[in-house]
Amino acid sequence: MKILAFAEQRENKFKKSAYEVVQASKQIAGQLGAEHVTLIIGDAIAASANDLAAYGAGRVVSVQDTRLAAYSTTAYGKIFAEIVQKEQATMVFLPASAMGKDLAPVVAASVGAGVAADCIALTVDGGEVIATRPVYAGKATIDVRVVSSVKMFTLRPNVFTATAGSAGTVTLEQSAVSLDEKDFAARVTAVHVNTGRPDVTEAAVIVSGGRGLKAPEHFHFIEELADAFGGAVGASRAVVDAGWRPHEEQVGQTGKTVSPTLYVACGISGAVQHLAGMSSSKYIVAINKDKDAPIFQIADYGIVGDVFEVLPALIAEVKKATGK
Repeated sequence: MKILAFAEQRENKFKKSAYEVVQASKQIAGQLGAEHVTLIIGDAIAASANDLAAYGAGRVVSVQDTRLAAYSTTAYGKIFAEIVQKEQATMVFLPASAMGKDLAPVVAASVGAGVAADCIALTVDGGEVIATRPVYAGKATIDVRVVSSVKMFTLRPNVFTATAGSAGTVTLEQSAVSLDEKDFAARVTAVHVNTGRPDVTEAAVIVSGGRGLKAPEHFHFIEELADAFGGAVGASRAVVDAGWRPHEEQVGQTGKTVSPTLYVACGISGAVQHLAGMSSSKYIVAINKDKDAPIFQIADYGIVGDVFEVLPALIAEVKKATGK
């Protein structure tokens, strides 16, 4: 039995979710007595391979090509599928990130794997991996077994804790996969990065705003509170559809699924689509002037009040507490 973990990177730096996937799959490998190998794909990513050692990586297979500096569904998918087959991996783990959600079905179709998507817990029972995942827009969870010969699991970012151990080195193996231009039929041509704040899928604190902010210029309150926490800015679908905020900040069923330690919802009523994307947050604070807003049904703490009165006071208190 062999387990293959995919470590996602951006600009030759591993994402937080890469460490989570490596450590979670290594723990499963230990419980099953399985061999564990990590796959990394990129341009000059091999130089960073030792960063994975502290999270349990031992043997690492690297596929490098200058054309792989930017993500390509077709190229990455071909490489991933070839390595799964070459390694004869029986279980494959990758993050349920934007890249992982795009890549998983491509690889699964190529190798005939069944997929347990967006897993929030993994257990081993009788030599099988039982995956827990949300269903019905997060209203319930279900335990599933994957019965195909190759089993694939995508893990929700920020749910599986990645704790670094002692630094070490990995056994690095370079693997060659033949690529031609048709393998780059789909490719990233430009990347726009929101600098200064963490990505919403990896942030420990997210402050989100909805239509209750009334206008895009009022989002400075959301930004100030997020910066005071050292967190990320999120937004509801209505706000993004109105053009107030970029799509990469959208939280919800048609946006990003997040699992921060703290989620602060400001002026968000709590439509089911939004709740599906953030209900797994550890602590939820809701600020809304409507005491009957659905968001209060899942909030750990609720503040019934005008966001334009509550947020300035909250920002001042958080800045005082954090020294920012």
